[in-house]
Amino acid sequence: MYTRIMEVDPWVIKSTTLDKTHKRLQESLTSLGNGYMGARGSFEERYSADSHLGTYIAGVWFPDKTRVGWWKNGYPKYFGKAINAVNFGKVAIFVDNQEVDLAENEVSGFSVALDMQTGVLRRTFTVFGVQFCLTKFFSVAQKELALMRWDVVSADGKSHHVKIESFIDADVKNEDANYEETFWQVLNKKAFTGGAHIAAQTVANPFGVPQFIVNAQQSFAGDFTETAHRQSDWQVSNTFEAEVGEAVKSFEKRVVVTTSRDYENLDAVEAAGRALIADMEQTGFADLLAAHENGWRQRWAIADVVIEGNDAAQQGIRFNLFQLFSTYYGEDARLNIGPKGFTGEKYGGATYWDTEAYAVPLYLSLAEPQVTENLLKYRHNQLPQAQHNAREQGLAGALYPMVTFTGIECHNEWEITFEEIHRNGAIAYAIYNYTNYTGDEGYLAGEGLEVLVEIARFWADRVHYSQRHGKYMIHGVTGPNEYENNINNNWYTNTLAAWVLGYTKAALDKYPRPDLGISEAELDKWADIVANMYYPYDEVLDVFVQHDGFLDKDIRPVSALSPDDLPLNQKWSWDKILRSPFIKQADVLQGVYFFGDRFDIDTKRRNFDFYEPMTVHESSLSASVHAILAAELGKEEKAVEMYERTARLDLDNYNNDTEDGLHITSMTGSWLAIVQGFAQMKTWGGTLSFAPFLPQAWTAYAFHINYRGRLLKVSVNKQVEIALLKGSPIALEVYGEPVQLESVYTTALKKQGA
Repeated sequence: MYTRIMEVDPWVIKSTTLDKTHKRLQESLTSLGNGYMGARGSFEERYSADSHLGTYIAGVWFPDKTRVGWWKNGYPKYFGKAINAVNFGKVAIFVDNQEVDLAENEVSGFSVALDMQTGVLRRTFTVFGVQFCLTKFFSVAQKELALMRWDVVSADGKSHHVKIESFIDADVKNEDANYEETFWQVLNKKAFTGGAHIAAQTVANPFGVPQFIVNAQQSFAGDFTETAHRQSDWQVSNTFEAEVGEAVKSFEKRVVVTTSRDYENLDAVEAAGRALIADMEQTGFADLLAAHENGWRQRWAIADVVIEGNDAAQQGIRFNLFQLFSTYYGEDARLNIGPKGFTGEKYGGATYWDTEAYAVPLYLSLAEPQVTENLLKYRHNQLPQAQHNAREQGLAGALYPMVTFTGIECHNEWEITFEEIHRNGAIAYAIYNYTNYTGDEGYLAGEGLEVLVEIARFWADRVHYSQRHGKYMIHGVTGPNEYENNINNNWYTNTLAAWVLGYTKAALDKYPRPDLGISEAELDKWADIVANMYYPYDEVLDVFVQHDGFLDKDIRPVSALSPDDLPLNQKWSWDKILRSPFIKQADVLQGVYFFGDRFDIDTKRRNFDFYEPMTVHESSLSASVHAILAAELGKEEKAVEMYERTARLDLDNYNNDTEDGLHITSMTGSWLAIVQGFAQMKTWGGTLSFAPFLPQAWTAYAFHINYRGRLLKVSVNKQVEIALLKGSPIALEVYGEPVQLESVYTTALKKQGA
């Protein structure tokens, strides 16, 4: 089941319907950002019906007091949440003294179009005989700049008086706030001829988290004449008026946003805003737009994946890449990839394990190595906090958080936060992935080992030895399948823990670090755990068992359910879900994906055929792993089904939850499904290899990758062409055959075996 409210177009997300039923969904799908700030696609003009106004600044958040009915030792003291920042887009429009309300007025000629190629949102509507055409973007050339321009013209041949009042409004709240809490206080404000600004600060908190200052300053250009400016407790505004006839008149609103993340105090924050506004006063709209569009062209030059023969598939991959790069492009090492980016408040925190498991492979291929190294440094910088998290649980080493802004755990659902500890292994896997992909072991030998050793110490303390079985075990965990909590010996978690210990020991053998104080006794213990870890396995089925007791459930496939039961998380009680055999996302198969070089094709097939039919894919992270494995196994129909699900998860609202915001970190899944799935790109043992197939519904696809100082283009149609666009010749494998790539290599396309 899915809901598609936007038209299918290779480069544009568009609609000609002012969809009041799915207004929040449309807002999510037309969100904009530039890595520094962004906003949902809610209307700047008045809309009095249901809507979710949301403007967010990267790295600006609030620690909200943890509220639980029964406190447990080890709970974090606060729940971190991304907070709705000052609403600097707000305008009130009047036509002949009637205020425009797009929820109540008779509106004609409505259209909304997000041009992903240029990062520009355009919206058109006609009301009270006047047509308004909005152009809006968050500049990737000047990160602090948001620009909105209304082109206004008479639609009925008459002359109309149009008044536009432009606001900066600090009276904003989060939808997930407790008891209508307000997170902001106004420090300073001023409205004056030609502009206005508000500086707001997050309210005080008892947790030692710094208070953030956000200053928004507006200036104007165009054909309207200013007639007033005013200020009140929570907002400032400037008013402009014009007589509008057959000639188009424009009203341009420029907003510069500066914060205390970059400047040390209120005076510096405000001064920076004034300076940036002054610098841009002599630059016209066309030049500001051109600089922004050029920035997006440079991104697409490497990132674009071209699909021929299927516009829905093409739109899906471009939408996901656009929203990913709107959220994070690696410029600021203090930031990570928020699960909702600038599109909503759900999930609160800025960082999940999604980054290491799903985003790192994409950024390794589509950006310079420094971008991924910044993501790794983000975790290294928070190593002391991860050590604190482990101590809170009475454990050694470092436990990286489930949800965080600073490295301190700030999520308070026990079964997820303190049992879903497999995330600690994903942090280590990202270090391996970076090292293996780039061939650069400098990070591993330095900061990487400092992180790995502390993660290894955590796992060595978290296991226990079962005298009865003569094996090491890990009890009381939640695996990737969050539809089972507090289980014992999750196969994936045990596998990952043992791998971390072995990988860390091998790295220390290669790059000794006496400064880390690792004793021989510790190393011996790690080796013993690796040699004697318990892995649930069933000899009859010949599959890895998801966890102890899993096979005692009422094993049945999702196809046995009524469609009315889905999605389970919206139809069933939590108790019923936990007792069922149904799997939220790849769990055993996550491990098969991570460590694919360890398992032969028959092992992969048996486990896929057993677990996938029980998987409801109600996690946004699920479809991509299944697409990759299905492609390797020659299951083309399933691979394409899973690609369509991950590529259009939000565009088609598969899980009926996109109105809350987009699933940003899982958007890498569509790229992974094509590159690691359909093209079967692998880098096992430092050897780059491909074994592409072409889905029957497509006529061709092509993509670029950066790999060890080279830029490659892979094109798949009736044949496979791999072109070396930059860098020295490289040895690789295609369909298992060695190739020395010096310029262009071409071979016949092979059909995947069933």
